[in-house]
Amino acid sequence: MALLHYLTQYRFRHMGELIRNENRKQKFCDKNLKGKTLVLTGATSGIGLETARLFAERGARLICINRDRGKSKILERELRERFGCEIQTLIADFSSLEQLKKCADELLKIEKPIDILIHNAGVFNTKRLFSEDKIEMVFQVNHIGAFLLNFRLKEKLKEDNRARIIYVNSEGHRFALAGVHLDDLAWERHLYSGLKSYGAAKTAQLLTMLKYDEFFADCSVTINAMHPGNVRSNIGNNNGRLYRMLKEKLILPSAKDPVLSARALLYLAATDEIEGVSGKFFNLTTEEKPAPHAIDYGRVDEVWNKSLEICGWL
Repeated sequence: MALLHYLTQYRFRHMGELIRNENRKQKFCDKNLKGKTLVLTGATSGIGLETARLFAERGARLICINRDRGKSKILERELRERFGCEIQTLIADFSSLEQLKKCADELLKIEKPIDILIHNAGVFNTKRLFSEDKIEMVFQVNHIGAFLLNFRLKEKLKEDNRARIIYVNSEGHRFALAGVHLDDLAWERHLYSGLKSYGAAKTAQLLTMLKYDEFFADCSVTINAMHPGNVRSNIGNNNGRLYRMLKEKLILPSAKDPVLSARALLYLAATDEIEGVSGKFFNLTTEEKPAPHAIDYGRVDEVWNKSLEICGWL
């Protein structure tokens, strides 16, 4: 049984490290990013918004992939006025594979190399919902969207030979105690919950990260994942009144400014201290061991092939 198999691999010291790491003093990078190109998904609110602001302030050229055209225009105007930032937006809803593929095609046309690729777009649902592609929404938005963009861009990124790819992942991957149910991604035979679906999507992201790490092993491209800490964001606000009330009462009182996450992303994207480090999971800026089911190399190819199948490439 998968659940028992993974539970026996847990160690209390690892859980203790998880708690300590979130409270550690975070490392900081003060590098200037002038001349660097950042591709950032989900840039109009929360962590994505603060990341866009911080990287623009440091001189980076931004290519933002957002769902909302109106909010994107507001962001473009703000960053140009405040920082003189070079910025463009690609509009894509991560619940549409067709839109994501068109977005990837646009990225392939970029003549300048991509220096940094941050996958930040995400969703948390308390009820089981499906995309227009008939895929469970949380799995598509949180995992398949980033997987698809990476796969389409992988040859360009290898040729450019410089990118740092960063997933905004989550300690929430630990809620998928039995791993990813590849034979039941629609949650028809397993009880659905927001935490389990979110955990499964983030676990799939971590497992396929290991495969991408192998692909980029012979070049300078790196790929890592980061837990952004307990910070204020809009994730989950699409859910019902009860969830929003619980979030306000239980989560937000201790939540920190999302600038904390943006600074951690800047560190992972630019510091010389982790030059060449790849295939790792960070709790903000501290390297940490993921849950056993998220580093099960025996499942990597299964999740990889299922992701390709969902994208229509297998």
